[in-house]
Amino acid sequence: MVVGDFPIDLDTVVIGSGPGGYVAAVHAAELGQKVTVIEENDQLGGVCLRVGCIPSKALIQVSHDYQTTLHSADEGVAASDVDLDWSKVQGYRGSVVQRMTNGVAYLFKKNKIDVIHGRAFLKDQHSLRVMKGDSAQTYTFKNLIIATGSHPIEIPGFKFNGRVIDSTGLLELQQQPKELVIIGGGYIGCELASAYANFGTHVTILEGTDAILRNYEKDVVKIAQTNLEKRGVTIVTNAMAKSAVDDGNGVTVTYTLNDKEETVNADNVCVAVGRRPNTKDIGLEQVGIQTDQRGLINVDAQGRTNINNIYAIGDIVAGAALAHKASYEGKVAAEAIAGQKSVVDYRAMPAVCYVDPEIATTGLTVAEAKDQGLDVKSAKFPFSANGRAVSMHAPDGFVRLVFTKDQSQIVGAQIVGADASDLISELTLAIESGATVEDVALTVHPHPSLSEAIMDSADVGLGMPTNI
Repeated sequence: MVVGDFPIDLDTVVIGSGPGGYVAAVHAAELGQKVTVIEENDQLGGVCLRVGCIPSKALIQVSHDYQTTLHSADEGVAASDVDLDWSKVQGYRGSVVQRMTNGVAYLFKKNKIDVIHGRAFLKDQHSLRVMKGDSAQTYTFKNLIIATGSHPIEIPGFKFNGRVIDSTGLLELQQQPKELVIIGGGYIGCELASAYANFGTHVTILEGTDAILRNYEKDVVKIAQTNLEKRGVTIVTNAMAKSAVDDGNGVTVTYTLNDKEETVNADNVCVAVGRRPNTKDIGLEQVGIQTDQRGLINVDAQGRTNINNIYAIGDIVAGAALAHKASYEGKVAAEAIAGQKSVVDYRAMPAVCYVDPEIATTGLTVAEAKDQGLDVKSAKFPFSANGRAVSMHAPDGFVRLVFTKDQSQIVGAQIVGADASDLISELTLAIESGATVEDVALTVHPHPSLSEAIMDSADVGLGMPTNI
């Protein structure tokens, strides 16, 4: 039976078109499945493409370009009049988003994937209802992949409205703030603080714990924090945010520090204290799908829930809330539906924080390795001894390898420095393939390049450093 443009009896259904959902849909189609994607928003791509990863990186890139132009005279290139046109900045951000979401639409068309716009609600193991406005339609399915993502956490005293915004609102500001308060010193808060500081906004970060970027090692964070502070970012740790008062002209944020109440005034305050999985009000309880106390869906190594034909991937399952993790899980789920024996199986999951300089990690830290009973040591090489980094005005940071003492097998790596987000892939591959420090040291790297720092760190690990 067909209702409108779509049959009501569907094969493989994916709820959500983010990096997990769209990759799962495309891969399932490539494997011969007839796929239908249900997307609540009018635009494809999920949070990452529309209001997260992609637009934030576009904004960060423009902020870097602005800083480069401002300081180009240091290289003998005179920039007599540097003008920041905020409307054009936002226009560029929007154009990047549009191009990427159009790309997803093209992939769906190429792979004959149908899209139904609306909010999905599960009815039972083989049916769901899609609601949009005043209309609703029930569809049946053979297999289902839930990829509904996550949403920003709203904290007491900071209801999102007006000048009190979440990370999406901060990306879409139509006027550059002179004063900005960011609550939360995690990777989202610090990335956006870095971008706005580059644009000349004075940013204050209020972090409730004793350090920003707590998921990274202290010597890594120290470099990023020093650079944030050099650009005028005020970082207040152990600050407990209490309330925000918007008087129409600005917002006053009240917080406590050392049992004393403090206030700070700003044009906007952004709450970036984390995200929660979108697992409420989608009918999980109707089907009996099991979740944990945080609302995350319990799945096996193929992404399968306790209901045999229903899978879940991305931010709504355990593990780091990373776009590339969601994409990987989406491929596995699609292959499982196709009858393949694929399982989620990785030794290293890279993670990047796009502050300045970038931070990237993969595999285990020294502490994590020791907690797992591994006898490891580390080797570090500074970018200040790398010719390419120095020529790029980017001498801050280092590459560190973590490897076993007995076989010198690489089990982890941390990079802080220019282009760390790209460099980390080599070391992720090294870990996945079981490479040793000697394997990396014997791999010829181009000169001059930032990647040489990886080879040089391996030389340090072998006890035969060349360039320090």
